[in-house]
Amino acid sequence: MTIETLSPADRAIALLGNDLTEKSLKLHLEGLSGVDAVGLEQRAAGLATRSIKTSSKAWALDRIIELIDLTTLEGADTPGKVRSLVAKALTPDPSDPTTPRVAAVCVYGDKVPDAVAALGAAHGDPDQGLISVAAVATAFPSGRASLRVKQADTADAVAAGADEIDMVIDRGAFLSGRYGQVFDEIVAVKEACRRADGSYAHLKVILETGELNTYDNVRRASWLAILAGGDFIKTSTGKVAPAATLPVTLLMLEVVRDWHRLTGEKIGVKPAGGIRQSKDAIRYLVTVAETVGEEWLQPHLFRFGASSLLNDVLLQRQKLRTGHYSGPDYVTMD
Repeated sequence: MTIETLSPADRAIALLGNDLTEKSLKLHLEGLSGVDAVGLEQRAAGLATRSIKTSSKAWALDRIIELIDLTTLEGADTPGKVRSLVAKALTPDPSDPTTPRVAAVCVYGDKVPDAVAALGAAHGDPDQGLISVAAVATAFPSGRASLRVKQADTADAVAAGADEIDMVIDRGAFLSGRYGQVFDEIVAVKEACRRADGSYAHLKVILETGELNTYDNVRRASWLAILAGGDFIKTSTGKVAPAATLPVTLLMLEVVRDWHRLTGEKIGVKPAGGIRQSKDAIRYLVTVAETVGEEWLQPHLFRFGASSLLNDVLLQRQKLRTGHYSGPDYVTMD
Protein backbone atom coordinates (compact mmCIF):
# COMPACT_ATOMS: atom_id res chain seq x y z
CA MET A 1 0.00 0.00 0.00
CA THR A 2 1.34 3.45 -0.98
CA ILE A 3 0.78 6.80 0.69
CA GLU A 4 -1.58 7.82 -2.14
CA THR A 5 -3.99 4.98 -1.33
CA LEU A 6 -4.27 5.85 2.37
CA SER A 7 -7.06 8.02 3.73
CA PRO A 8 -5.95 11.49 4.87
CA ALA A 9 -6.23 10.42 8.50
CA ASP A 10 -4.17 7.27 7.90
CA ARG A 11 -1.48 9.12 5.92
CA ALA A 12 -1.20 11.67 8.71
CA ILE A 13 -0.92 8.90 11.30
CA ALA A 14 1.69 7.08 9.20
CA LEU A 15 3.83 10.20 8.99
CA LEU A 16 3.26 11.51 12.50
CA GLY A 17 3.81 8.11 14.09
CA ASN A 18 0.93 8.76 16.49
CA ASP A 19 -2.80 8.62 16.80
CA LEU A 20 -4.17 11.62 14.97
CA THR A 21 -4.99 14.14 17.65
CA GLU A 22 -4.97 17.92 17.84
CA LYS A 23 -1.90 17.63 20.04
CA SER A 24 0.07 15.36 17.70
CA LEU A 25 -0.82 17.49 14.68
CA LYS A 26 0.21 20.65 16.51
CA LEU A 27 3.48 19.09 17.67
CA HIS A 28 4.31 18.06 14.11
CA LEU A 29 3.41 21.34 12.41
CA GLU A 30 5.02 23.56 15.03
CA GLY A 31 8.04 21.28 15.05
CA LEU A 32 8.81 21.97 11.39
CA SER A 33 12.05 23.85 10.91
CA GLY A 34 11.69 27.61 10.76
CA VAL A 35 11.90 29.35 7.41
CA ASP A 36 15.03 31.40 6.73
CA ALA A 37 13.16 34.44 5.40
CA VAL A 38 16.28 36.20 4.12
CA GLY A 39 17.54 33.08 2.38
CA LEU A 40 14.12 32.36 0.83
CA GLU A 41 13.78 35.86 -0.53
CA GLN A 42 17.34 35.81 -1.86
CA ARG A 43 16.67 32.50 -3.67
CA ALA A 44 13.49 33.93 -5.16
CA ALA A 45 15.28 37.11 -6.22
CA GLY A 46 18.04 35.06 -7.83
CA LEU A 47 15.55 32.95 -9.77
CA ALA A 48 13.79 36.12 -10.92
CA THR A 49 16.97 37.26 -12.68
CA ARG A 50 17.27 34.10 -14.76
CA SER A 51 16.50 34.25 -18.46
CA ILE A 52 15.53 31.82 -21.17
CA LYS A 53 16.95 31.57 -24.66
CA THR A 54 15.19 33.32 -27.50
CA SER A 55 14.42 29.88 -28.95
CA SER A 56 12.61 28.96 -25.73
CA LYS A 57 10.47 32.08 -25.44
CA ALA A 58 7.76 30.79 -27.77
CA TRP A 59 7.63 27.53 -25.80
CA ALA A 60 7.40 29.41 -22.51
CA LEU A 61 4.57 31.66 -23.68
CA ASP A 62 2.58 28.71 -25.00
CA ARG A 63 3.17 26.76 -21.80
CA ILE A 64 1.93 29.66 -19.69
CA ILE A 65 -1.34 29.67 -21.66
CA GLU A 66 -1.70 25.91 -21.18
CA LEU A 67 -1.34 26.37 -17.41
CA ILE A 68 -3.84 29.20 -16.91
CA ASP A 69 -7.08 28.88 -14.99
CA LEU A 70 -8.97 31.67 -16.76
CA THR A 71 -11.10 33.21 -14.05
CA THR A 72 -14.17 35.31 -13.45
CA LEU A 73 -15.20 35.58 -9.81
CA GLU A 74 -17.41 38.64 -9.51
CA GLY A 75 -20.78 39.14 -7.93
CA ALA A 76 -22.00 40.54 -11.25
CA ASP A 77 -21.10 37.43 -13.27
CA THR A 78 -23.82 36.43 -15.72
CA PRO A 79 -24.33 33.41 -18.01
CA GLY A 80 -23.28 35.65 -20.89
CA LYS A 81 -20.04 36.61 -19.16
CA VAL A 82 -19.27 32.95 -18.52
CA ARG A 83 -19.93 32.12 -22.19
CA SER A 84 -17.55 34.92 -23.21
CA LEU A 85 -14.92 33.55 -20.82
CA VAL A 86 -15.28 30.08 -22.31
CA ALA A 87 -15.05 31.46 -25.85
CA LYS A 88 -11.73 33.10 -24.95
CA ALA A 89 -10.53 29.90 -23.27
CA LEU A 90 -11.32 27.91 -26.41
CA THR A 91 -9.86 30.44 -28.86
CA PRO A 92 -7.49 32.78 -27.03
CA ASP A 93 -6.25 34.43 -30.25
CA PRO A 94 -8.67 34.17 -33.20
CA SER A 95 -5.96 35.53 -35.50
CA ASP A 96 -3.66 32.57 -34.76
CA PRO A 97 -5.19 29.07 -34.71
CA THR A 98 -1.93 27.62 -33.34
CA THR A 99 -2.54 29.33 -29.99
CA PRO A 100 -3.08 26.65 -27.33
CA ARG A 101 -6.09 26.51 -25.04
CA VAL A 102 -6.01 27.33 -21.36
CA ALA A 103 -6.17 24.58 -18.74
CA ALA A 104 -9.46 25.54 -17.09
CA VAL A 105 -12.11 28.13 -16.56
CA CYS A 106 -12.74 29.00 -12.92
CA VAL A 107 -16.15 30.27 -11.82
CA TYR A 108 -18.51 30.38 -8.87
CA GLY A 109 -20.36 27.12 -8.25
CA ASP A 110 -23.70 28.34 -9.55
CA LYS A 111 -22.07 29.20 -12.88
CA VAL A 112 -20.67 25.68 -13.42
CA PRO A 113 -23.63 24.56 -15.58
CA ASP A 114 -23.12 27.59 -17.84
CA ALA A 115 -19.42 26.78 -18.25
CA VAL A 116 -20.06 23.09 -18.90
CA ALA A 117 -22.70 23.86 -21.51
CA ALA A 118 -20.53 26.45 -23.25
CA LEU A 119 -17.55 24.09 -23.43
CA GLY A 120 -19.53 21.20 -24.87
CA ALA A 121 -17.23 18.54 -26.32
CA ALA A 122 -14.17 20.59 -25.30
CA HIS A 123 -14.90 19.93 -21.62
CA GLY A 124 -12.41 17.51 -20.12
CA ASP A 125 -8.83 16.78 -19.11
CA PRO A 126 -6.44 19.68 -19.88
CA ASP A 127 -3.56 17.21 -20.18
CA GLN A 128 -5.44 15.93 -23.23
CA GLY A 129 -5.94 19.38 -24.74
CA LEU A 130 -9.43 19.86 -23.30
CA ILE A 131 -10.59 22.41 -20.73
CA SER A 132 -11.59 21.69 -17.14
CA VAL A 133 -14.21 23.52 -15.15
CA ALA A 134 -13.02 24.67 -11.74
CA ALA A 135 -15.39 26.03 -9.12
CA VAL A 136 -14.57 28.02 -6.03
CA ALA A 137 -16.41 26.70 -3.00
CA THR A 138 -16.63 26.64 0.81
CA ALA A 139 -17.94 30.20 1.15
CA PHE A 140 -15.19 31.64 -1.04
CA PRO A 141 -13.39 33.95 -0.42
CA SER A 142 -13.92 34.31 3.34
CA GLY A 143 -14.51 30.67 4.30
CA ARG A 144 -16.93 31.95 6.93
CA ALA A 145 -19.66 29.31 6.88
CA SER A 146 -20.56 26.13 8.70
CA LEU A 147 -18.97 22.87 7.62
CA ARG A 148 -22.39 21.64 6.50
CA VAL A 149 -22.74 24.61 4.16
CA LYS A 150 -19.20 24.16 2.85
CA GLN A 151 -19.85 20.50 2.09
CA ALA A 152 -23.12 21.30 0.32
CA ASP A 153 -21.45 24.10 -1.66
CA THR A 154 -18.80 21.65 -2.85
CA ALA A 155 -21.16 18.76 -3.57
CA ASP A 156 -23.49 20.99 -5.60
CA ALA A 157 -20.62 22.20 -7.81
CA VAL A 158 -19.34 18.65 -8.37
CA ALA A 159 -22.83 17.40 -9.20
CA ALA A 160 -23.16 20.23 -11.74
CA GLY A 161 -20.01 19.06 -13.53
CA ALA A 162 -17.08 20.78 -11.85
CA ASP A 163 -13.84 18.86 -12.40
CA GLU A 164 -11.93 20.84 -9.77
CA ILE A 165 -12.85 22.51 -6.50
CA ASP A 166 -10.90 25.47 -5.15
CA MET A 167 -11.68 25.59 -1.41
CA VAL A 168 -10.55 28.12 1.18
CA ILE A 169 -9.26 27.14 4.58
CA ASP A 170 -10.57 28.72 7.77
CA ARG A 171 -7.72 31.15 8.38
CA GLY A 172 -9.14 32.17 11.74
CA ALA A 173 -9.02 28.58 12.95
CA PHE A 174 -5.50 28.10 11.58
CA LEU A 175 -4.14 31.29 13.11
CA SER A 176 -5.71 30.32 16.43
CA GLY A 177 -3.78 27.05 16.35
CA ARG A 178 -6.87 24.89 15.74
CA TYR A 179 -5.06 22.76 13.18
CA GLY A 180 -7.29 19.75 13.78
CA GLN A 181 -10.36 21.73 12.80
CA VAL A 182 -8.73 22.87 9.56
CA PHE A 183 -7.56 19.30 8.85
CA ASP A 184 -11.05 17.89 9.44
CA GLU A 185 -12.66 20.49 7.18
CA ILE A 186 -10.29 19.72 4.31
CA VAL A 187 -10.96 15.99 4.75
CA ALA A 188 -14.72 16.61 4.73
CA VAL A 189 -14.57 18.82 1.65
CA LYS A 190 -12.42 16.22 -0.10
CA GLU A 191 -15.13 13.64 0.58
CA ALA A 192 -17.72 16.07 -0.81
CA CYS A 193 -15.69 16.03 -4.05
CA ARG A 194 -16.65 12.37 -4.50
CA ARG A 195 -18.75 11.69 -7.60
CA ALA A 196 -21.45 9.07 -7.96
CA ASP A 197 -19.03 6.76 -9.81
CA GLY A 198 -16.55 6.86 -6.92
CA SER A 199 -14.04 9.19 -8.59
CA TYR A 200 -13.16 12.56 -7.13
CA ALA A 201 -12.98 16.10 -8.42
CA HIS A 202 -9.48 17.49 -7.84
CA LEU A 203 -9.23 19.55 -4.67
CA LYS A 204 -7.18 22.76 -4.61
CA VAL A 205 -6.69 24.11 -1.09
CA ILE A 206 -6.40 27.90 -0.93
CA LEU A 207 -4.21 29.01 1.97
CA GLU A 208 -4.78 32.76 1.51
CA THR A 209 -1.13 33.34 2.25
CA GLY A 210 -1.59 37.13 2.48
CA GLU A 211 -3.46 36.55 5.74
CA LEU A 212 -1.07 33.98 7.23
CA ASN A 213 1.44 36.70 8.23
CA THR A 214 4.64 34.59 8.29
CA TYR A 215 6.55 32.18 6.09
CA ASP A 216 6.48 29.67 8.94
CA ASN A 217 2.69 29.74 8.82
CA VAL A 218 2.72 29.25 5.05
CA ARG A 219 4.92 26.17 5.47
CA ARG A 220 2.69 24.75 8.21
CA ALA A 221 -0.49 25.41 6.24
CA SER A 222 1.02 23.78 3.15
CA TRP A 223 1.91 20.63 5.08
CA LEU A 224 -1.49 20.58 6.74
CA ALA A 225 -3.34 20.85 3.43
CA ILE A 226 -1.33 18.02 1.89
CA LEU A 227 -1.70 15.79 4.94
CA ALA A 228 -5.47 16.30 4.76
CA GLY A 229 -5.67 15.15 1.14
CA GLY A 230 -5.38 18.27 -1.00
CA ASP A 231 -4.37 17.59 -4.60
CA PHE A 232 -3.09 21.16 -5.02
CA ILE A 233 -2.00 23.89 -2.66
CA LYS A 234 -2.97 27.37 -3.85
CA THR A 235 -1.67 30.70 -2.63
CA SER A 236 -4.63 33.01 -2.71
CA THR A 237 -8.20 33.87 -3.54
CA GLY A 238 -7.07 36.94 -5.45
CA LYS A 239 -9.29 39.00 -3.16
CA VAL A 240 -6.64 39.72 -0.49
CA ALA A 241 -3.36 41.62 -0.85
CA PRO A 242 -0.69 40.47 -1.11
CA ALA A 243 -1.80 37.61 -3.32
CA ALA A 244 0.74 35.35 -5.04
CA THR A 245 4.39 36.28 -4.56
CA LEU A 246 7.46 34.50 -5.85
CA PRO A 247 8.99 33.82 -2.38
CA VAL A 248 5.74 32.31 -1.07
CA THR A 249 5.30 30.18 -4.18
CA LEU A 250 8.93 29.04 -3.92
CA LEU A 251 8.31 28.01 -0.31
CA MET A 252 5.20 26.04 -1.29
CA LEU A 253 7.12 24.35 -4.10
CA GLU A 254 9.81 23.35 -1.58
CA VAL A 255 7.12 21.72 0.58
CA VAL A 256 5.81 19.85 -2.46
CA ARG A 257 9.35 18.76 -3.31
CA ASP A 258 9.95 17.51 0.23
CA TRP A 259 6.60 15.68 0.25
CA HIS A 260 7.47 13.96 -3.03
CA ARG A 261 10.85 12.89 -1.70
CA LEU A 262 9.17 11.52 1.43
CA THR A 263 6.20 9.75 -0.15
CA GLY A 264 6.62 9.61 -3.94
CA GLU A 265 3.34 11.51 -4.35
CA LYS A 266 3.18 14.60 -6.58
CA ILE A 267 1.12 17.54 -5.35
CA GLY A 268 0.23 20.53 -7.50
CA VAL A 269 0.84 24.22 -6.81
CA LYS A 270 -1.26 27.17 -7.97
CA PRO A 271 -0.14 30.77 -7.50
CA ALA A 272 -3.17 33.01 -7.97
CA GLY A 273 -3.78 36.72 -7.94
CA GLY A 274 -1.54 39.57 -9.05
CA ILE A 275 0.33 37.74 -11.86
CA ARG A 276 -0.48 39.95 -14.84
CA GLN A 277 2.60 40.05 -17.07
CA SER A 278 4.38 37.42 -19.12
CA LYS A 279 7.76 38.32 -17.65
CA ASP A 280 6.46 37.54 -14.16
CA ALA A 281 4.82 34.28 -15.24
CA ILE A 282 8.08 33.14 -16.84
CA ARG A 283 9.85 33.74 -13.51
CA TYR A 284 7.37 31.31 -11.97
CA LEU A 285 8.12 28.74 -14.71
CA VAL A 286 11.83 29.05 -13.94
CA THR A 287 11.15 28.69 -10.21
CA VAL A 288 9.10 25.53 -10.77
CA ALA A 289 11.72 24.01 -13.04
CA GLU A 290 14.57 24.79 -10.65
CA THR A 291 12.75 23.64 -7.50
CA VAL A 292 10.67 20.56 -8.38
CA GLY A 293 11.65 19.95 -12.00
CA GLU A 294 10.19 20.62 -15.43
CA GLU A 295 7.92 17.58 -15.06
CA TRP A 296 5.73 19.82 -12.86
CA LEU A 297 5.09 22.18 -15.77
CA GLN A 298 1.90 20.44 -16.84
CA PRO A 299 -1.72 21.19 -15.99
CA HIS A 300 -2.25 18.48 -13.38
CA LEU A 301 0.69 19.81 -11.32
CA PHE A 302 0.91 23.56 -11.86
CA ARG A 303 -1.55 26.34 -12.65
CA PHE A 304 -1.74 30.09 -12.78
CA GLY A 305 -4.93 31.60 -11.38
CA ALA A 306 -5.43 34.68 -13.51
CA SER A 307 -7.93 36.88 -15.27
CA SER A 308 -5.68 39.36 -17.11
CA LEU A 309 -2.40 37.43 -17.58
CA LEU A 310 -3.63 35.82 -20.80
CA ASN A 311 -3.96 39.20 -22.51
CA ASP A 312 -0.30 40.08 -21.97
CA VAL A 313 0.89 36.60 -22.99
CA LEU A 314 -1.05 36.89 -26.25
CA LEU A 315 0.46 40.33 -26.88
CA GLN A 316 4.01 39.07 -26.31
CA ARG A 317 3.30 35.99 -28.42
CA GLN A 318 2.11 38.14 -31.31
CA LYS A 319 5.18 40.34 -31.05
CA LEU A 320 7.44 37.31 -31.08
CA ARG A 321 5.59 35.77 -34.03
CA THR A 322 5.71 38.94 -36.12
CA GLY A 323 9.34 39.74 -35.33
CA HIS A 324 8.53 42.79 -33.26
CA TYR A 325 9.06 41.24 -29.83
CA SER A 326 10.62 43.71 -27.41
CA GLY A 327 10.16 41.81 -24.17
CA PRO A 328 12.86 40.97 -21.64
CA ASP A 329 15.39 38.19 -21.86
CA TYR A 330 15.11 35.31 -19.43
CA VAL A 331 17.40 32.54 -18.31
CA THR A 332 17.30 29.12 -19.94
CA MET A 333 15.55 26.22 -18.29
CA ASP A 334 17.29 23.73 -20.62
